[in-house]
Amino acid sequence: MTRLINDHAEFAAQALAGFAASQVDRVTAVHGGIVRSTTCPDGQVAVIMGGGSGHFPAFAGWVGPGFGNGAACGNVFASPSESQIVSVARACDNAGGLIFVPINYSGDILSFGAAAETLRREGIDVRIVPVTDDIASAPASAWSTRRGIAGCFVVLKIVGAAAEQGRSLDEVEGVARAANEATRSFGVAFSGCTLPGAAAPLFVVPPGRMALGLGIHGEPGIAETDMGTADDVARLLVEGLFDERPPEPGRRVAVFVNGLGATKYDELFLVFARVRELIETSGMRVVAPVVGEQVTSFDMAGLSVSLTYLDADLEELWLAPTDTSSFALGAVARGARREFAEPADGDEPPIPEASPVSQSAALYLAHAFVSVHGAIAENEEHLGMIDAVAGDGDHGMGMMRGVTAAKLAAEQAAAHGAGVGTLLARAGAAWSEQGGGTSGALWGVGLSAAGASIGDTQALPDDAGAPDQRLRPVVEATRAFSDAILATGGAELGDKTMVDAIVPFVDMLERAIEAGSTLADAWAKAATASTEAADRTADVVSRRGRSRIHGARSLGVPDAGAVSFALIVSAVLGQEAR
Repeated sequence: MTRLINDHAEFAAQALAGFAASQVDRVTAVHGGIVRSTTCPDGQVAVIMGGGSGHFPAFAGWVGPGFGNGAACGNVFASPSESQIVSVARACDNAGGLIFVPINYSGDILSFGAAAETLRREGIDVRIVPVTDDIASAPASAWSTRRGIAGCFVVLKIVGAAAEQGRSLDEVEGVARAANEATRSFGVAFSGCTLPGAAAPLFVVPPGRMALGLGIHGEPGIAETDMGTADDVARLLVEGLFDERPPEPGRRVAVFVNGLGATKYDELFLVFARVRELIETSGMRVVAPVVGEQVTSFDMAGLSVSLTYLDADLEELWLAPTDTSSFALGAVARGARREFAEPADGDEPPIPEASPVSQSAALYLAHAFVSVHGAIAENEEHLGMIDAVAGDGDHGMGMMRGVTAAKLAAEQAAAHGAGVGTLLARAGAAWSEQGGGTSGALWGVGLSAAGASIGDTQALPDDAGAPDQRLRPVVEATRAFSDAILATGGAELGDKTMVDAIVPFVDMLERAIEAGSTLADAWAKAATASTEAADRTADVVSRRGRSRIHGARSLGVPDAGAVSFALIVSAVLGQEAR
């Protein structure tokens, strides 16, 4: 477990600051992550990577010549927010275009995709190539849905070399796709990891057993088997990779044996020795193997093997020099030290003018955020526990970060006379920025859409318990919230996500209001419908997100996102949180 902690909520930010301070000749911290501290040639493609913290040296440790230009660093096991990625990308832009190479997790894809759209509106050409190397997470027929794990190290090293050579954005994108398609990974875990501040690991592997097909965010494996010797583990992993893509005699391959944090280098070398023997016996040749910790998961014990089937171009790029804090190969000339402009000080944009009724409703909503914060705080541990059954167990922590930031933003906006639309937009932006992950991105999108729908001139009635003609905008705002999340996340009813609680809530709210209910009564009925729908997700096999990989394991446990949504809408009118 992680023993040296100041404040678990600030763990990732403080660790990143310490890393940047220790590597001042190589990197500089900017809002949202780490960028090179030295210059790059004008017109060079910039490679932007990133993801949740807790995987060091991925991703900040790979920033440097011949590798990445910048890394967007989210909170622990949580994707960076759109604004963090945009900030890092702007700091890296060399006027040659940007290529985003995230690992294929839903939150990362949402945030990197939104950031790309923002930058494209500014006239910057951005391409996205997710890494999908984990053969355990989906069959070959569903390649694009596979998650990214340690193979991202090989892919990003190759992509960074292509950019360093001065290739065009089209060419670098082509290299990224070729490298990803040539790379496959398979791993095992001997124990789960423990998040900073948590009392127990996310999952437990019985003594003498090992979990197959682990995830790097602490997700459990897809199956268990007896431990065996180092040679047994090596054989199991290589045979699994060969089942996916048979060996090709004469082919040259890059091999990467990755330790997850608690497996000693000596053990990794034992495994590699057998891995190399098996590969070369198959008629293939190992080129410049890498053995060590490059994509970790706190104190998880385990390892993975990645194979990249090289052609002449990929091999040249794999062998090209690089110089980062965590991986170096050959000699690379560093550019001159860059000067970074200090962030401009200044207040937030002025609060738009709002009608008195909207200002009054905004004050009510600010108080509602206090109740919501209390409900999530009370249930943070429970949300983490149900998320850990088939996911990575950080939902409670992420929701707590997001709702805390949203509460503060809502209180500040209301204190300065904001209307409902502005308050919701600012709360959504704060939630997305601090919450991270899929839930943070979706709550940010949803609240912003609701705010845009309702605006600052019409809002809730002054008395939430009285019928009022202004209730129709409330329905339209909640519908906008729902539609934005459906469009952004891509989930449907029955997928076992927060959508399963959102849609019943909005439908019941609309029906009750159209039937003449007061807002308080309609909201209470809708919250009850949402809670019942969230409970019913326990009977559903997950079809979306990280938990889909462990579908059957999620039976009997409700979806954490659906439960947290129901808790929130119940808390808005002061209902007892379940």
